[in-house]
Amino acid sequence: MELFAVPELPEIREGDDLAAMIADRVDLRPDDVVCVASTVVSKAEGRAADLEDFPAAPRAKEIARNLEDISGEEKDPRFAQAVLEESTDVVMEAPFILTETRFGHVGVNAGIDRSNVPEHDLLLLPKRPGESAERIHESLPESPPVIVSDTSGRSFRHGQRAVAIGWAGMPASRDWRGETDRDGHELQVTVESVVDELAGAANLVSGEGDDGTPVVIVRDWEFGDHGGSDNMFREMRGDFVRQALRDWEYEG
Repeated sequence: MELFAVPELPEIREGDDLAAMIADRVDLRPDDVVCVASTVVSKAEGRAADLEDFPAAPRAKEIARNLEDISGEEKDPRFAQAVLEESTDVVMEAPFILTETRFGHVGVNAGIDRSNVPEHDLLLLPKRPGESAERIHESLPESPPVIVSDTSGRSFRHGQRAVAIGWAGMPASRDWRGETDRDGHELQVTVESVVDELAGAANLVSGEGDDGTPVVIVRDWEFGDHGGSDNMFREMRGDFVRQALRDWEYEG
């Protein structure tokens, strides 16, 4: 398997045709996988915003005051308001805001970015990253699969890694259930999230800072002869960690 960044992409602005910009710089193959950072998808879709766009309601002001008390740092309640407006559920309000986005992803601050946003304060995640991935997939020559990724932290571990928040042209997971291991034992629970694995591998190439390489091509990787699944985000009834967090309160 080979991974390489799409070279010489300019700063992406609202209305830019990402698919055309990628196709102009890489001769794509139908079995490539195109991994695109959500930041450039958001920029192309006009998802940059300013704090003044989110006048703070009482709940946002209360959350910001609580976070200030915990951290000892000033918190802008307008940012808390932006997080609330980009979320369908608030899992935790302290010691950080953990929410569910409209498309099912659970992450800190609804995935809102405050870096690499020229001329604006905030960059919101794409509204429907699955549809974003589908549009790019259909517009690229050879229609290779597309993954839209974002970075987030992980429970029980330090550090961040990229995960898929939207995909098109391929299943999200390889389903190994019903297959056997080398000893002939039937696999009963293994569902491999390949879109997350590919997003993480691509992030090693694209980087996290000012590299300017937000699109990575995965070449010579095969899904293989396996069943596929798009069941990525856990439903509440089976998400026991999230259920536990509903009854938990932060005690600093």
